[in-house]
Amino acid sequence: MSAPIPLIAGNWKMNGAGPALAEASAIAAGAPAAGVRVALCPPATLVERMSRALAGSPVELGGQDCHAQPGGAFTGDISAEMLADAGASLVILGHSERRAGHDEGDADVAAKVSAALKAGLEPIVCVGETQAEREAGQALEVVTRQVRASLPAELAGRAFTLAYEPVWAIGTGLTPSLQDIVEVHQAIRATLRDMFGQAGAAPAILYGGSVKPGNAAEILALPEVGGALVGGASLKAAEFLAIVEGAPRA
Repeated sequence: MSAPIPLIAGNWKMNGAGPALAEASAIAAGAPAAGVRVALCPPATLVERMSRALAGSPVELGGQDCHAQPGGAFTGDISAEMLADAGASLVILGHSERRAGHDEGDADVAAKVSAALKAGLEPIVCVGETQAEREAGQALEVVTRQVRASLPAELAGRAFTLAYEPVWAIGTGLTPSLQDIVEVHQAIRATLRDMFGQAGAAPAILYGGSVKPGNAAEILALPEVGGALVGGASLKAAEFLAIVEGAPRA
């Protein structure tokens, strides 16, 4: 089975209003047409407008979270169906900022993954250890446990992506050693193969955690690193496109 097409996805988090769509348009204009997937995941208020800004470009559009239910009395939440209706084709799930800040556990993430699949969205499922867990030598145990518990069985044969985000590296400027990144990505791949057999070779495994133009190419060249989930650097077209430029082509 051939290697998955690399994916560079930008997570805008709780940043961006209407004027920021100019950056999205610049990214759309500069994104390569083939060899690497490029995606932007803006706040929910921008999804429909960004869908129009990206129309006709190769850049894919995603949400940052979804509810496990398709609708109902869930004030302030957004369903996978709503994201799809607004033009999204992807959704980030289980981000560490959701796990920590909103007490989301693996079972919650798995339920959201199922909801995303039902709505026709491709899930980008995030896993990662805290600094205390890494210092205790538990990084591989924690990450592989999260993979197993966050991915429902119905993912078999479906399109999805994993993202390894060491919690302590997000937004801090810190990154694990290259060998640490390889070790975790290889452990994730082995877990996917154990869970899904040959199909476990298909999903890209992204690295996330203070990815920027200065370190992206080196990280993206590592074994089993199939792209990046980019935070702050995805808010500026020049920085984000520099990361995309450094990605290997399928």
